[in-house]
Amino acid sequence: MAAGATFLTVAEVASRMRVSKMTVYRLVHSGELEAIRVGRSFRVTEEAMEAYLQKSFFEAG
Repeated sequence: MAAGATFLTVAEVASRMRVSKMTVYRLVHSGELEAIRVGRSFRVTEEAMEAYLQKSFFEAG
């Protein structure tokens, strides 16, 4: 994780990925999406979200 990383809330990640917050929580709890815990909340770096999306690309055909 780079210094000065931008942290996103679960709601922000859900909005950017166009999925529900529950989907983001499932990804975090399964370990598919890297996150840190701050108090009772999770925070996801933009880099972690981008990395998840990159490895999730599906090539048809």
